[in-house]
Amino acid sequence: MQTSRTHEPHTAQFSEADRAAIRSQMERMLANPLFKNSKRFPVFWRYVVERTLEGRAAELKERTLGVEVFGREPNYDTNADPIVRATAGEIRKRIAQYYDNEHKGEIRITLSPGSYVPEFELAVAPPLPIAPAPIAPAPNPGAAPIRRRSRRAGVIAVAAVVAAAAGMFLLKPWQSRTALDQFWGPVLESPGSVLLCIGQRSFLAASQEPRKPVNPDVTLVAEAAKNPEAPIKIFAMYFTGSQNVALSDTKTLARLAGLLNVRGKAWRILGESTASLADLRDGPVVLVGGFNNDWTMRLTGPMRFSFDRNDAGFWIRDRQNPSNRDYSVAAATPYLDLAQDYALISRVLDPTTDRMVVVAAGLTGYGTMAAGEFLASRDYMDVAVKQAPPHWERKNIQWVITTKVINGSSGPPRVVERYFW
Repeated sequence: MQTSRTHEPHTAQFSEADRAAIRSQMERMLANPLFKNSKRFPVFWRYVVERTLEGRAAELKERTLGVEVFGREPNYDTNADPIVRATAGEIRKRIAQYYDNEHKGEIRITLSPGSYVPEFELAVAPPLPIAPAPIAPAPNPGAAPIRRRSRRAGVIAVAAVVAAAAGMFLLKPWQSRTALDQFWGPVLESPGSVLLCIGQRSFLAASQEPRKPVNPDVTLVAEAAKNPEAPIKIFAMYFTGSQNVALSDTKTLARLAGLLNVRGKAWRILGESTASLADLRDGPVVLVGGFNNDWTMRLTGPMRFSFDRNDAGFWIRDRQNPSNRDYSVAAATPYLDLAQDYALISRVLDPTTDRMVVVAAGLTGYGTMAAGEFLASRDYMDVAVKQAPPHWERKNIQWVITTKVINGSSGPPRVVERYFW
């Protein structure tokens, strides 16, 4: 096999015939439904392949592609507008799907994670050797049964190899089909980067935090709260909702961002106070946090399981049994004495935005951390789907989970309610 694989190719590496073959393979890929039904993929793929064949791979940087391919301004913010990363990530997935199907013998054009430079594998099948004509042996009647047994054994061996190969092809054991992969599949396969939307809330430090050094800012914040119309001072900026997120939510956010990274899916972060409906319509969404995330409250409100509260406490409401308070936390519980928390996990196609949305939200921060641990664990997901209906991976899902709180840390999550539709 002749293989050319490089991150800095130049024109001398390829003959005219090679370049013609690569361009032909590129067009063959773009004619496939995996690519041709998109407006972005063909223009991006042609651009990076042609620049590489021209020996200009060094120019294939994110900002250059944003300007040259997608018409962005030269000084545009690549973090706020990750169109190049998102497009490249989607193309990588479609390349894998393309070559996993009936195109295994074709020239391979791939795009490694973290790079915008295509790599080429030009496969040339070696000629089969010409076997010499066999010389017929002298007749030996006594050897006939042995030859027949040998041929029969050879046929059985070949059949076994063919059957094993067919089984490998049909089952595709190299493709992970765990419950965790199936749960996240609709999110990973959705176009666009994932919006990680984290909850925010105002800091209401009306009293000193137990077991911590005396905080002089408590009095200052309490005084500032008496005059909400007054301009925010520098000291108070750090206690406003738009500047703060909970540590428990941040841990969950980091865990889920890591999961997306491993699977090659681009993501971005916004606080719930700055995320707009347009942001939620731009791609799949992961909502972190419950009562501190207004988008979580809006999305789950009409569903079977949602969040509710009053002066006495917080609970997960069941529309089929509204009086049930089994999954609740008393508001007066000192947070250092909390022994059990609950969380709601949802994965739904939101009818308002027509986007896949995942929710990881607890009644308190301990439940949110348990939800994040659940959503990133193959083992927990395997257990959760044992009682799932057929084709659960294509359905909307809600799980209510519980966790024991031990010494200020959440314990292993456990599903207590499940709903599929």
